[in-house]
Amino acid sequence: YLVLGKHVAPKSLEAKFPEVIKKYFSPQVEKFFGQSLEALIASGNVSVLFYLQPLQRIHLHSDLMAELEPNSDIKYVYIFSAIALFILIIASINFMNLSTARSAGRAKEVGIRKVVGSLRSQLIRQFLTESMILSIISMVIALLLVKLVLPYFNTLSGKELIMSDYYRWEMILAAIVITLLTGLLAGLYPAFLISAFRPITVLKGQLKSGVKSGWLRSGLVVFQFAASIILIIGTLVVMNQLNYIQDKKLGFDKEQVLILHNAYLLDKQAETFKNEMLTHLQIKRATISGYLPIPSSRNSSAVFPEGQVANKNSTSIQNWIVDYDYIKTLGMKVIKGRDFSREFSTDPSAVIINQAAAKQFGWKEPIDKRLSRFTSLKGDMTTYTVIGMVEDFHFESLRDTIGPLVMFLGEHKDLMSFRIDTGNIPGTIDLLRDKWNRFLPGQPFEYSFLDERFYEVYKAEQKLGQIFGAFAVLAIFVGCLGLFGLAAFIAEQRTKEIGIRKVFGASVSSIIGLLSREFVILVGIANIIAWPVAYFVMNKWLQDFAYRTPLSPLIFLAAGAAAIIIALLTTSYQAVKAAFTDPVKSLKYE
Repeated sequence: YLVLGKHVAPKSLEAKFPEVIKKYFSPQVEKFFGQSLEALIASGNVSVLFYLQPLQRIHLHSDLMAELEPNSDIKYVYIFSAIALFILIIASINFMNLSTARSAGRAKEVGIRKVVGSLRSQLIRQFLTESMILSIISMVIALLLVKLVLPYFNTLSGKELIMSDYYRWEMILAAIVITLLTGLLAGLYPAFLISAFRPITVLKGQLKSGVKSGWLRSGLVVFQFAASIILIIGTLVVMNQLNYIQDKKLGFDKEQVLILHNAYLLDKQAETFKNEMLTHLQIKRATISGYLPIPSSRNSSAVFPEGQVANKNSTSIQNWIVDYDYIKTLGMKVIKGRDFSREFSTDPSAVIINQAAAKQFGWKEPIDKRLSRFTSLKGDMTTYTVIGMVEDFHFESLRDTIGPLVMFLGEHKDLMSFRIDTGNIPGTIDLLRDKWNRFLPGQPFEYSFLDERFYEVYKAEQKLGQIFGAFAVLAIFVGCLGLFGLAAFIAEQRTKEIGIRKVFGASVSSIIGLLSREFVILVGIANIIAWPVAYFVMNKWLQDFAYRTPLSPLIFLAAGAAAIIIALLTTSYQAVKAAFTDPVKSLKYE
């Protein structure tokens, strides 16, 4: 971490890095590989790049090895902002739809105002002012709702947001601008439509409500449901991928493995501590290691087949220091050769590799092959014999392919892991705590579980799925409110038509079908629009995972069916109400 002077430009400092590399790194490279750094870079086998990264960009913009903790991603900020915008647009569409649909209700008012001398521009200003007043009232209600639901949102998102964090002038200004802009845009079309009515047509009662705007209303309904369907599909895809992650075979057993942190504090007592714990029935196995198959700090260095320095196989790969019990404790599978064993005195100079490493080195039969690695900055090398190969296991996120890995025996006591019995987990933790306090009185006892650490990596995706679902429900709810109002208006407009149909013998079911058919067709069109958009967006999201579930057609069919059912349920009340209306009441004034 560097603290730069106030007037230091990061780019000017980065421009000096090549000189530093040449001065300090090049000599070490020549010692290691017997070639100049320039020659290695030219061969394509080595790449050296140092760059500066602003501290505040790490959380949302960084995805490097050995981060302090799993980061979030700026794309989720963009996704949630886009969804919020969608919901705002859906609400605005409701306002536009209902305003234009009920335009006849204010037609006489407009006609009279025009007759007494009101200009069209004055009427437009009046309707826009009404729209913006509604928007301002909505903002006040929204602020109250935010205050009420913020604790629940914090639980959902895993954050600790407080209202006072947003009492900054730029946030207040943004809220005011969004409020006024929403009121302006939502009221613009209704204002121009209603103010355009001709007084003579209106006052003669010849205006047909919303005829000209019918196609637009239909288009807006399609947009609403297309947005909702995209959100439903997004939610289902995220949940499907999370289920895939949870169910995927990882190549090791992550369940019931307790990790004891700060095991290095035990120092020379580590083996004694481990062996004493193994005397208890609750502890099935135990291992001391520096690394575990979860994304965390890593150790990479150049490892290559003996005698093949500085060629295409001399890649920097994972080097893990483990003990004799590591593979058995974590439930990994040895598929060739054997595991480390205390019965073989030569095992301290042996290694076990994974399948990816064998592939990297071009070995079909890796057993008894020899590997070399550098063990000091002076260029000293140690050679090891391959005694076994484990089945590939995931030690990074499922976003990454499984890389080559080599395991060595050695002293690295950062972590102690125990496979414990499931019968009494709290009792086992108390047992470990008591033993820890006896060995290291006064030192904090810290532990975690391997499966929890694994799922922590996908916390962002879990939150994404939950928030996606909440947004989808909200979008559908807002859309249904508008659809309900629109269905009521259409049923009212067709009251006399329904009365005549009933007089001529139309059944209740046929009338319900008549009123619902239009909305079902619109939702069907929304599906046709939403599916390719959702496929493109979610397929792009899934590309971040090297291991992913396919985009099942069932997800799209389920989302489409859900949208149609929701639309039918929303409109059915008004349709049934209209269908059961006495035709005498509908036609008595005709």
